[in-house]
Amino acid sequence: MTLIKVSNLTGRQKTIFNLKLKISIFFQYIPVLWKGDISFKRFILLLQRLLLFVSRMQHNKFVKINGKTRLGLYVPGFPSQAFHTACQKFSQFSEKMPSTTVLLSITSTCPYKCNYCYQKLDKGKDVDIETLIKIVKKLQEMGIAFFNIEGGEPFLVYGRLKRVCSVIDARSEIWINTTGAGMTRERLVELKEMNVTAIMFSLHSPDADAFNRFMGNNLAWDTMVAGVKLCHDVGLAVAFNTCLMKDDFYNSTFERIMELVRDFKACLIQIIKPKPAGGWLEKSDIEFTLEDLANIKAKVNQYNLQEEFSRYPAISAQIIEEDKTVFGCTAGGTDRFYINANGDLQPCEFLNISFGNIAVDNFENIYQKMRGFFPWGGDCHLCESCSKKIHKLYLENNLKSLPLPPELSSKIYSSWNRGKRTDLYERLEKLK
Repeated sequence: MTLIKVSNLTGRQKTIFNLKLKISIFFQYIPVLWKGDISFKRFILLLQRLLLFVSRMQHNKFVKINGKTRLGLYVPGFPSQAFHTACQKFSQFSEKMPSTTVLLSITSTCPYKCNYCYQKLDKGKDVDIETLIKIVKKLQEMGIAFFNIEGGEPFLVYGRLKRVCSVIDARSEIWINTTGAGMTRERLVELKEMNVTAIMFSLHSPDADAFNRFMGNNLAWDTMVAGVKLCHDVGLAVAFNTCLMKDDFYNSTFERIMELVRDFKACLIQIIKPKPAGGWLEKSDIEFTLEDLANIKAKVNQYNLQEEFSRYPAISAQIIEEDKTVFGCTAGGTDRFYINANGDLQPCEFLNISFGNIAVDNFENIYQKMRGFFPWGGDCHLCESCSKKIHKLYLENNLKSLPLPPELSSKIYSSWNRGKRTDLYERLEKLK
């Protein structure tokens, strides 16, 4: 067994780390200023931008994985070249700040039948691997610091997974989303040598039978547990994601999941807010009241910030991250975007529209077109506000798959209301 060192930074440790991080960022850019690659004014503005961004991460529990501390799920561990790549985002003043995260689906192949799956209606052939490799290389050149690779089930097409990971160098960090199906010790050992930091498993119930029903496969629980053990055996960090309904935050399900992921020695758990997308595109009973949201935020903050919960994994909660007082919606390349297994370029995995396909369209053109509709982070969650219209177009045009093709997608984004620019992006844009 290869031990992996995972520890949480809380209290005084977190305070000291924040100070060390600020000092490190300052000295990191001194040589850039000294060489004349940045003016003194923009040097100061860059530092202000970075410190502003870091200030919005303080609600998180910081976690150290093999000596590298991460401030949040999508921020690469510090110190690392990938963390430096993420910082470079804030040195762009003349154009839109670049995206730093991409969620990349490499296959639609999957042995499970989750009824909620946002890819449930994504049908078609997986994009040619050589086309995908070219795009991955471009993504690194444009400043992607965090690759979140998924399927379907990526381990069922291990040749594709290996190829993609092999061309991503240390400028970026890699996490892989999986159910554990198709995973072997030998494959994990190879991936560990290819810059892969963590493996994230789905865990939507603390009960084995309920979990199997949710996943639509009687072997799902045992497969997940075996996968977690394999990761620990080879020294790869383990993380989880969970999609919980609002009742789960009142009936002790959330607390039981937190106990379980602690026992699984996870470094982090992501709480996904149920979205009207994919298999749940027409679902209407997944709304949360303001009281529900306040209750969930209080529970998450309790586990992330209170000393008595310091031994539990860090929580990354979409309900908090997407709040207008934190980041808001950062889809469409503001901070992140999605490429599905068929090659469709989507603002995010939960917004079932396409700006084009990397197999037939010029990537730079369709990416810039998308960015034109996402110049800043907004306070409107488009995946929720546009779902009914997307579903209507899906039915009216007798479609058999999602996302909507580009010509129908334009009917969504040409007239939508993105809401207001969030405070963070308002302030970042003013620092020029």
